[in-house]
Amino acid sequence: MANIVIDPVTRIEGHMRLETEVTNGKVSNAWSTGTLYRGVEAILQNRDPLDAWMITQRICGICTYVQGIASIQSVENSLNLTVPENARIIRNLLMGSQYIHDHIVHFYTLHMLDWVDITKAILADPAKTVTVDRQISSTRTRNTAYFTAVKQKLATFVSSGQLGPFANGYWGHSGYLLSAEQSLVFMADYLEALNFQGKVAKIHAILGGKNPHPQGMLIGGVSLKLDFTATRLNEVAALLTAAKDFVNTYYLPDVTAISTVYKGYASVGDTANLLCFGEFPLSSSGSGSLFFPRGAIFNQATTSVQPVDVANITEHVARSWYDGSDALNPTVGEVVPAYSGLNLSAKYSWLKAPRYQGQPMEVGPLARVMVGYGKNATAIVAAVKTFLSQTGLTLPQMYSTIGRTAARAIETKVIADALPGWNSSLLARLNFGDLTNRKSFTMLTGGNGVALSEAPRGALGHWVTYSGGKITNYQMVVPSTWNFGPRDANGVAGPVEQALVDTPVVDRTKPLEVLRTVHSFDPCLACAVHLYDPAGGDAVDITVR
Repeated sequence: MANIVIDPVTRIEGHMRLETEVTNGKVSNAWSTGTLYRGVEAILQNRDPLDAWMITQRICGICTYVQGIASIQSVENSLNLTVPENARIIRNLLMGSQYIHDHIVHFYTLHMLDWVDITKAILADPAKTVTVDRQISSTRTRNTAYFTAVKQKLATFVSSGQLGPFANGYWGHSGYLLSAEQSLVFMADYLEALNFQGKVAKIHAILGGKNPHPQGMLIGGVSLKLDFTATRLNEVAALLTAAKDFVNTYYLPDVTAISTVYKGYASVGDTANLLCFGEFPLSSSGSGSLFFPRGAIFNQATTSVQPVDVANITEHVARSWYDGSDALNPTVGEVVPAYSGLNLSAKYSWLKAPRYQGQPMEVGPLARVMVGYGKNATAIVAAVKTFLSQTGLTLPQMYSTIGRTAARAIETKVIADALPGWNSSLLARLNFGDLTNRKSFTMLTGGNGVALSEAPRGALGHWVTYSGGKITNYQMVVPSTWNFGPRDANGVAGPVEQALVDTPVVDRTKPLEVLRTVHSFDPCLACAVHLYDPAGGDAVDITVR
């Protein structure tokens, strides 16, 4: 038996420590630690609830839109306020483009090097690579000259010795199964994705004012006015078409090809329970009209999706560095830091341990796709069946490391295919002269509200209580808290801690297999934990050597 400590875990957002116990070549136990204090709730105390969204949005610059809109929706809920149709559609377009951008960044920039050995790519035959490229996607038209140039670019980069994001990889690990030509294709797509990200981000600049941190959101709707024109919406249409083409030509085919090669990862990394709050309202009628439906799955029973009752959400702190011992619903949640040192037998994380009906729940793309499949959402069912047919995998195997990675690409396709139609409906409303993008309201001096939504990484909830025009309590349960939280008061491990058990580890000095499963969840510890200094003071510059 031996322990592997990865600290910090890299190619993620935020700060994370992971410790695993390996017995007879497999992970037998795991502990996930968030290593910075989450203090945003404290920052929001005594603030005007109208200002909260500007602060919460800056929790993270990656999924930059989602915290802000959740905050706005929690206040809207306290006011029983329904936004105009134009605002609903614009918000869906902003959220959808956020998903596409975020998922492409995750797969190519953060996760792909878990599957692709860059040192193999520079050994590839460019002519043979063209054939492999067309096998992955028949719509691709890249030629030998293209792959020769990419190979030379990579070779020059490697020979420079300044590897940047490619430094300290586990190159040469026996777990890398792709051929040299396949590796060159995926590295080419890695570079293509770097260029493509800016096109999707431009949608936020048009509809939201800027990216990161769009400022076009307001309680009651959106502030888009001067750019709410046919010219600008046609520009958005062109960008959405480019996004759809990239997803269908590169992203989903790449994930399908990798899933076919790494079928062994369809039998590791599973969790039992999934939770989805739902996203993309198709009307103002509430959660019943969600494009991604709301629901919970227990014990991998995909065809038995259960309704979600927010009253059944609790957060445990028995193994977290906070005061208190009770498992509280976020409506009465507390954030009182009490660091006591890293002790895996006691408290070992700044993350709380959220539970639904007392159970740990995985949230994110896999939850959305499987809940959608179980509730017979047409577009999701079709995309899942196509993926399973192309890879030879089965529906139960979706509950896995490779299934989780595939679900992210599947839902990106579903969203990318839907967004152009939503934009067209917005353009039609504009052409009929509907310019109502915000509903007026009278702010209450006191109230409470909750917003349940889906960030790209999973279920997101904001709870706000205010009195005398000031926030008295604000709680957020974010996706990576669900997925990477520690054990609860009953000693039950969180989702990623459970998913890592039985993962084979060939070389404990190069735990590539562990990182594949961790990265498949797309950790964002930046959302889950933050620093807060109540005394203020000057900034401190720290140089890490």
